[in-house]
Amino acid sequence: MSSFPCPLLRAFMLDPRALFCSDVNTPKGCVGTSSQPRGHLGLRPRLLERRELSCPVLWVPEHLCQPAALSAISASLQPHNPLVFQAVFNVLIPDHAADAFSPPRSGPGGLWDALLERLLGGLGRWDAEHFLFIAERGYLLEHNCAFLPLFPLGLRLLAALLPCPVPLQPRSRLLLAAALLNALLAVLAAAALLALGRAVLRRPGQAFLAALLFSVSPAGVFMAAAYSESAFAALAFGAMWQLEKGRERLSRLLFALAAGARANGLVNAGFVLYSHIKRFVLRLQGTAASPRELPVLWKQALSLVASAALVCAGIFLPFALFQYYAYMRFCQPGTALAQSIPEPLLQLARDKGYRVAGVGVDKPPWCSQRFPLAYSYIQDTYWNVGFLRYFELRQIPNFLLALPVTLLCSWAAWTYVSTNPRHCLTLGLERSKSEDSGKARDGFCGPAAFVYVVHSTALLAFGFFCMHVQVLTRFLGSSSPILYWFSAHLLLEHEPLLWSTGTDNPASGKPPLGKSHSSRGKGTSDNPVVRLLLNWRSITPLSKSILGFFLGYWLLGLVLHCNFLPWT
Repeated sequence: MSSFPCPLLRAFMLDPRALFCSDVNTPKGCVGTSSQPRGHLGLRPRLLERRELSCPVLWVPEHLCQPAALSAISASLQPHNPLVFQAVFNVLIPDHAADAFSPPRSGPGGLWDALLERLLGGLGRWDAEHFLFIAERGYLLEHNCAFLPLFPLGLRLLAALLPCPVPLQPRSRLLLAAALLNALLAVLAAAALLALGRAVLRRPGQAFLAALLFSVSPAGVFMAAAYSESAFAALAFGAMWQLEKGRERLSRLLFALAAGARANGLVNAGFVLYSHIKRFVLRLQGTAASPRELPVLWKQALSLVASAALVCAGIFLPFALFQYYAYMRFCQPGTALAQSIPEPLLQLARDKGYRVAGVGVDKPPWCSQRFPLAYSYIQDTYWNVGFLRYFELRQIPNFLLALPVTLLCSWAAWTYVSTNPRHCLTLGLERSKSEDSGKARDGFCGPAAFVYVVHSTALLAFGFFCMHVQVLTRFLGSSSPILYWFSAHLLLEHEPLLWSTGTDNPASGKPPLGKSHSSRGKGTSDNPVVRLLLNWRSITPLSKSILGFFLGYWLLGLVLHCNFLPWT
């Protein structure tokens, strides 16, 4: 625990108390009398009566569930451990000779470059080579245009601003910048996920556990490596949170920036569109429209269509501008870049068949298309991405790699639909009596989670049928909160060690046989994830499966990815 920045966080990791009621959204039955005992941090938790809440939840001192507190906690859990582990594995395990993009270095490195490569080199494998190359040299090669510019721009800016007392090659500075930037972005993503969970789930304990699970995400290696996953997760989760808080302008800006980091950010426009449509439909419900009001309704409908078009245009703008940049870079003559490109790089392009900007007289085929999109052409030509193209017998191992996240997200969708059939059939656009009375169901199965379940399921279907299926884990882990919310829901629903003494009965009413409801297990830590690990032998098989998936993929990713071995 010596790495914790202050005694409060150290005390928290030893005992973060378990369930409390938010001041913002206190369910009926929450009590806060002065007779309640204070915890060891001097806080008086507000307990829930068993009869008022039928699901197991955690209780945590409220200020420790604020985004700032979770940021510090996640900073201790997430950024440092992957860096240490990848450095150890990078030293102990020889790199695999993978047939991956490996551009020639700009010059001979010195002692400090060799040391930095030894310590952080595992963060620059596979697609990270593309991001580092783009940040250093720009979009010289056609297939680099599959990687959107926001993250490389951030790397280049941070590398230029970093004070460097020792001489380093450009790539070494960029690698150091990537490690620092993604450490910060991973913390911000965890904080945004916590705040989003509190707003949507309305169960701070469940949101807190989900944020802790994000800190040991099965896509953890990609959150630490020189990939855009951390940047995208921080922007996307932050935009969703701002939209839930009613700050639509800031939400749109963050969604647009996310679309400049990863192409699947374009799908996030659906969140803003859905919020507009829902407000319009709910406003119409309960009011009898007379013929005189029809023109007004038509005007409102047209205004809705116009605002939807503007929303989509704003969120799509960064992606569209980048496609225009690629068109000007590779389709227009006169770029005259050949003289500034090193000969080793030109030789690599000739050997591998890469198209270089400004070299050669033939234009790429996509330049003459009606809609010249470099991104879709590159995905099709260089990576063979397309509908059912990955459905081959030799890809069975990759489908097995994607099996856990596929099962979890499919189970999440089925659980939600089976719990809320009418809400799903009406697309969440029907005002329910429980919502009107302020007694709507909370937690994962609450009405507010509907649009997130739809988003996760759409990404799952697209990724399973149209992408390299092994990337589903990081694709969903950085794009949707559902993976973490549903895992936290299952743990709190079915694991007795996480049931607080005031809420013994789970929602199902069927506690596992042989388990004591009030048992808190052995060990001194009340961090829910740590407590489950300390009591590994006594937790349920479902808890073992969830934690095994998260921690197993977190560790395997560091071992395999950082040594150029195939991973997700």
